[in-house]
Amino acid sequence: MSQTLAASKRLIVKIGSALLADDKTGEPRRAWLEALLADVAALRKQGTSVVVVTSGAVAIGRRHLNLTPGPLRLEEKQAAAAAGQVRLAHVYQEAAARHGIVVAQILLTPEDTEERRRHLNARATIEQLLTLEAMPVINENDTVATAELRFGDNDRLAARVAQMISADTLVLLSDIDGLYTADPRRDKSAKHVPECREITPEIEAMAGTAPPGSSSGGMVTKLAAARICLAAGCRMAIAKGETLHALAALDKGARATWFLPAAEPLTARKRWIAGAVNPAGVLVIDDGAARALKRGTSLLPAGVTRVEGEFQRGDAVIVRAKDGHELARGLSAYSSTDARAIAGHKSGEIEAILGYRGRDEMIHRDDLVVT
Repeated sequence: MSQTLAASKRLIVKIGSALLADDKTGEPRRAWLEALLADVAALRKQGTSVVVVTSGAVAIGRRHLNLTPGPLRLEEKQAAAAAGQVRLAHVYQEAAARHGIVVAQILLTPEDTEERRRHLNARATIEQLLTLEAMPVINENDTVATAELRFGDNDRLAARVAQMISADTLVLLSDIDGLYTADPRRDKSAKHVPECREITPEIEAMAGTAPPGSSSGGMVTKLAAARICLAAGCRMAIAKGETLHALAALDKGARATWFLPAAEPLTARKRWIAGAVNPAGVLVIDDGAARALKRGTSLLPAGVTRVEGEFQRGDAVIVRAKDGHELARGLSAYSSTDARAIAGHKSGEIEAILGYRGRDEMIHRDDLVVT
């Protein structure tokens, strides 16, 4: 089925560094951005609210700080981001002003989306800007984020923002026109996948592995973004963005891969759980527990075969099948230490093992989202 942007009420557009900044000079591609914002202005006139998630600060900033080519140390990247963000914001402001659009810069870290109070504060700010008909331009706050606590790519940041503000459409503008059955640059027999409704192990295998030395992870992180969107009831497109007026082309049916949610959007609390970007640990479960989860039950200790990572009670964790496939995400009712002690045991044995009676469930169904 052909998908368009015309019906979108709230649209997130993610722009990568390679599209926004010239890879040789590090200068912004102003003509490209002005064409894209012309498309945005047209969508806004149709009644669509638009939020931009942008990369490019580091790419633009490193040139003006005369940093050498190649990978940057964390502190160099943060310095480049600080210098580049000022120029990047000015470029957006200048290009948007030609279309009568007021832009507002927002810098986020994973903590701003994962810690519940900060999540709600960020959501309220974005909502207010949209009410005032401004266009939020969002980037990761690379100047303060540490290597251990970063999105590391703006695909997942964009999906997290889409989930946060209940957007109905996310477009990831890329250097490729969607998902293929294999890497088309290496396998000439690779076939384009026009539509996807579920992130299955077969779909994950199509993405391959993240390219060495790449911070964005290529198709791997785009599928991670799609998983977040599908759980939030938000459709997502991977579309080629290199040509001028990429959004207008997509709206007219240009080739892309559309990820279409099959279910109703989750509640706000479950959207927050499903969108966790940095889960603290992993619970591996047996086949019986996996089948029970699909029926909407809680996860009991008896079904857990292995506990990975270190986490505290209430932390977000991933639930995986024996083959490593992600099944769900949820908030653990036990710390990793206690979870290891009771894994594989019946709920009635918890008190005897731990010395206290906690919850019967490892993850209660109200704190669990099947992904």
